[in-house]
Amino acid sequence: MIRVFLVGYMGVGKTTIGKLLSAELGVEFIDLDRYIENRYRKSISQLFELKGEDGFRKIEREMLREIATFQNVLISTGGGTPCFFDNMDLMNKHGITVYVKASVEELTARLLASKNARPLIRDKSHKELKEFITQHLAERSGYYSKAKVIYENKRLISFAHVNESVADIKKMIQPYI
Repeated sequence: MIRVFLVGYMGVGKTTIGKLLSAELGVEFIDLDRYIENRYRKSISQLFELKGEDGFRKIEREMLREIATFQNVLISTGGGTPCFFDNMDLMNKHGITVYVKASVEELTARLLASKNARPLIRDKSHKELKEFITQHLAERSGYYSKAKVIYENKRLISFAHVNESVADIKKMIQPYI
């Protein structure tokens, strides 16, 4: 039975890596945000608007508890998922947690390219975005660092680099499988 949870900051490549890694491992891929959207028939943004962050985080926790019982899955979590309630402990108890880590500079560059698709950062300048990420990472790194495996992701530029990351993580999690 395999159950892997990918954690880390938005834009670090959890979904991209997760889809390929799940195929390599022969397990189902689940993106927690998509799972929530499908169950509630609303986007994450809509749920934040309707329920507020506290309400959304309660839904997220409930859905995480549900999928934490699934077998043979790789789960890509939202950037904030490990930072609320006992979510990180829950994931560590039920499976292999992998912190996909990147530098502030790398995250800033990646998120600048996709910021219009992310309401939280849409209106931020380059400088504001870098400050935002720096602050967020400082707040969240204690949670992320509780992962059983920490992978420094420096190579999500091309498909070949993504494949290298997948191969590296696969090797790192082998002792846990």
